[in-house]
Order: sequence, then C-alpha cells, then structure tokens
Amino acid sequence: MPRIELRYPAFLLLYTLLWLLLRAAVWQRQGRIDRARELALLPMYLYLAVVWRFVMFPLFSENGRIAPLVFDPAALRPVRLNLVPVVHILRFATRRDMLLNLLGNVALFLPAGALFPALYPKLDRFWKVLCAGMGLSLFIELAQLPFAARGTDVDDLLLNTLGTALGCGLFALIRRIRRQGR
Repeated sequence: MPRIELRYPAFLLLYTLLWLLLRAAVWQRQGRIDRARELALLPMYLYLAVVWRFVMFPLFSENGRIAPLVFDPAALRPVRLNLVPVVHILRFATRRDMLLNLLGNVALFLPAGALFPALYPKLDRFWKVLCAGMGLSLFIELAQLPFAARGTDVDDLLLNTLGTALGCGLFALIRRIRRQGR
C-alpha cells in the first residue's frame, strides 16, 4: 500500500462534507431544516475543525503551510501507544514542553465541556458531559493510531477529560450567575 498524504485544506473539505451529510440525515429524519438549530451548531463545527487540526496534523509547518497528515504503512510499527499514566509526560525534554502539553490538552477540551451542555439538552448532568468529552477524546486517540507522526496516549485522554470537566464547571458557573442576575 502506498504512502498517503492529506493536507489540511483537503481534510477540512472532507470534514465539511461529512458534517453536511450527517446534518442532512438529521434533516431527512426530522422532515425539516431547523435553521436556528443549525446556526447554534456552528460553534461545534468550528470547534471540531480546530480540534482535528491540532490532534491529527503536525504542529510544525512546511514553507508556512500546515504539514500534511501522512499515512505510511511502512512506518506503522512500532505503534506509538502509551497506556501507563504520567510516564510520557515525564519524558518531555524541557519543562516548557511538558507544561505546553499539559495545558494544551486541558485547554483544547475546555470548549467541549461548555458546548456539550449548551447544545445538547440530553447532556444535562455533569457525568454525562464528562462521558461525552471522554468519548470524543478516546475517538481521537484511536483515530491517531495508524499515523506514525501521532501518538495515542492515556495522558491525553485524562487531560482532555479534565478539560471537559473544567469547561462544564465554567459553563455551569456562568449559567448560575446569569440566572441569579435575572
């Protein structure tokens, strides 16, 4: 099987087409297009586009452009998989890199913790939002497995879930403050 490269603009086009197909399936099932709902979902679409950019594509650039996502069957082994918490975090070359990883993984999922309860009424409990954030993070970690440049790490799952929890807590706090102000 040949090496496959996917540039971010092409990925974004595929992601947009998949989003529209999923939304069209919802419209078909409901028998209508709820424009207000679609507008409300726009932040989730944008948030996920940013998340996919940072979790799938290398952070470095080539000639000022985002480096491509590369699938190379010859580079599949060994799989970069860490199932032991904290081990990978302690292996960063500098304290700055370690902090960037910690804070980046938490910050990346703060919006999920706020968007999930804001957009999906069934996610009305903290534990449900936490499960949704953990599920999204697990999906991302598993999606990274076949890409040699990416690593699947339990630390990312834990830190992303912490970010979801903090985002949900901030969302609940802001909602409470707004209700008290009325």
